[in-house]
Amino acid sequence: MKIGILAVQGAFIEHETKLARLGAECIELRQKSDLEIKFDGLVLPGGESTVQGKLLRELDMFETLKGEIEGGMPVLATCAGLILLAEKLSNDSHVYFGTLPVTVKRNAYGRQLGSFRTVQDMEGIGTVPMTFIRAPYIEDTENGVKVLSCVDGKAVAVKYGSQLGLSFHPELDEDDRIHKLFLEECSLYSA
Repeated sequence: MKIGILAVQGAFIEHETKLARLGAECIELRQKSDLEIKFDGLVLPGGESTVQGKLLRELDMFETLKGEIEGGMPVLATCAGLILLAEKLSNDSHVYFGTLPVTVKRNAYGRQLGSFRTVQDMEGIGTVPMTFIRAPYIEDTENGVKVLSCVDGKAVAVKYGSQLGLSFHPELDEDDRIHKLFLEECSLYSA
């Protein structure tokens, strides 16, 4: 199974390491020609969503990836990746892919000093460690969006079709279950 990982900016290598350990072949998506390789799932990593969104357009990758997501390709989006998927940002006028019908608040837990770790239940998986770094949270969801986990009453993990949006960074913790869940979704898609 091949997983495309957006590698224009951000914390992509940690996802790549974890997915490779789980047996997936990873392709770093750095330029438009990388999108010509067939892959079964997409990772949108944490980082700077504004920079990622700008580079996706400048590198002419945006429309192709948006089409893949709209076509049902499984996506694991963490932190900035969640912002890229969100249909609306409550504290920013930008909209990027807009394929996930949620409203997200950027930097909702504050700046770098507001970063924290916790352990919470995630539906379908159980108790998982969660690392939040300048993280967003999900303020509102539309019909069809399933909330998988909350921290302090705020949604931090959602699923919509084959899109999995997380406020936190599962790639930074030893627990592999979220990435395994994503790979299971990818195997169904590629079957």
